[in-house]
Amino acid sequence: MRWPADAKDWPLAEYSRQVLHRPHRWHVQEAGTGPTILLIHGAGGATHSFRGLLPILAKTHQVVAVDLPGQGFTQLGAQQRCGLDHMAEDLLSLCRSESWEPEMIVAHSAGAAIALRLWELGLHPSKGIVGINAALGNFKGMAGWLFPVMAKALAITPFSASIFAGTTTRNAVRNLLRGTGSTLDQQGLELYYRLATDKAHVDGTLSMMAQWKLDGLLSRLGQIDAPVQLITGLSDVAVPPQVSRDAATVLPNALLTELANLGHLAHEEDPETIARLILEI
Repeated sequence: MRWPADAKDWPLAEYSRQVLHRPHRWHVQEAGTGPTILLIHGAGGATHSFRGLLPILAKTHQVVAVDLPGQGFTQLGAQQRCGLDHMAEDLLSLCRSESWEPEMIVAHSAGAAIALRLWELGLHPSKGIVGINAALGNFKGMAGWLFPVMAKALAITPFSASIFAGTTTRNAVRNLLRGTGSTLDQQGLELYYRLATDKAHVDGTLSMMAQWKLDGLLSRLGQIDAPVQLITGLSDVAVPPQVSRDAATVLPNALLTELANLGHLAHEEDPETIARLILEI
């Protein structure tokens, strides 16, 4: 995504700015005053994912949303720094550089793993971590080894991101979103279509998938004493509710909330309910 040309009609663009903090050029949205809440999106997403949630939280808090390296408007500065550990390290460095001291981290899907890794690295928000449909499990069976291998092959294959971005249709994106168990409005579809047809974003997402390794973090979940609120939509197909249930039994200080009729993008479908749960903590 080109900055600032493509950002003019991006959701909440009035709160956007770019921050050059090596190795990346970050896209940040910052609004409100008060205790800080850091928002972290999932793989293949961007700050648009919080277009409904951020304004509600910003009524009482300083809210900071960041595009992950290579995704959205954040320009990737080092291709090899798209895995869990590197992204957490780079995001922690950005937080310290910007003097953000989050009271809470709210993270969606794969972002929840980054949030827990931030805790391990020493970022300890006093009210803990909220994981929305937290992706805290590996794919089962054949997919467990096949998907990462495919992502790695695509990430290192010349022109693969260009081909994907250039051939993706709105119907394909609509079907992909339906496959998450969520129902989004036309604006949501168009925003994901813009991301899916952007070569740099697709390349960044493939790089993240190729470098993503959860085994180390999952083996240490029982040692992470952060207060964790796990919120799962019972219609989530992408990360089934059982993943959050299993994580809640291992994390020492975890609570689990299950929401009927919401899918993987629960915070986009019903930001008011998600905001209420966050603000009740």
